[in-house]
Amino acid sequence: MPHPFRGLALHTWTVDTTALDEALAAAKAGGFDAVELRRVDFERCAARGLDNAAVLDLVRNAGLPISAMGVEYGWIFSADAERERLFGVFRQSCENAVALGCGMMMSAIGPGSASTDEAVANIRRAGEIAAGFGLRLTLEYQFQHPVVRSLDILRDLIGRAGVANVGLLLDAYHLQRGGRPGRGFEDVPGAEIFYVQFSDVPDAPPPGLPPVDRLPPGNGIVDWTGLFGLLAEKGYDGYLSYEAPNPAHWQQPPAEAALQGAAATRRILAGIFPDP
Repeated sequence: MPHPFRGLALHTWTVDTTALDEALAAAKAGGFDAVELRRVDFERCAARGLDNAAVLDLVRNAGLPISAMGVEYGWIFSADAERERLFGVFRQSCENAVALGCGMMMSAIGPGSASTDEAVANIRRAGEIAAGFGLRLTLEYQFQHPVVRSLDILRDLIGRAGVANVGLLLDAYHLQRGGRPGRGFEDVPGAEIFYVQFSDVPDAPPPGLPPVDRLPPGNGIVDWTGLFGLLAEKGYDGYLSYEAPNPAHWQQPPAEAALQGAAATRRILAGIFPDP
């Protein structure tokens, strides 16, 4: 059977040294079905003199759906004036998502020193803001984060926040590095999984922060049959976002890096979900 996922998205970090218009063109040339945007993509466009409306037009003109809209990180463990600034940016990102027809907001944990109780309250508030725009919010843990370094910790925070439109982002890289390889998330109900990012992991110790040693599928040690197979079993039918930052990819023409990732992923998927 064909794979059950909505399609492949190119995360713009994969072609990080490329201007947004070129990154969008590379995603299309590489055969991706969608693009995942970051807050920094908008900030870099602003630095080039483009206002927000012009950036939205640039994205629309590319003709690719937006799988997820990233926000500025750090709001989860923020407090006081910085928290209010970050939630203001969060609202702006929600407005941009609505303008582009994107239904998913995405955030990593980011820095900060607030308590876990404050983090839970911030997650609840963010979920309520996103819900006001009709959006869902997906959160990602990082295996190197000083606090939220495991899937269990993130699930606890989201569960305590108790907002129905907030769920998990599963990243193949962090699952592998964090001791949950392949089918290592069997205990997670499918309803909690909102979004998936992926890249392969080299058979080598992780580098420092941020970890930019990520590879196309099939070039590392990830058990793709276990991971993609279990996602299908759990009913996940959203996008798979290829997030593979690596200096080697940044030295390639962006369309070549995109094509390499998309082709490798489709080969893996075809092997797991062959056509009848």
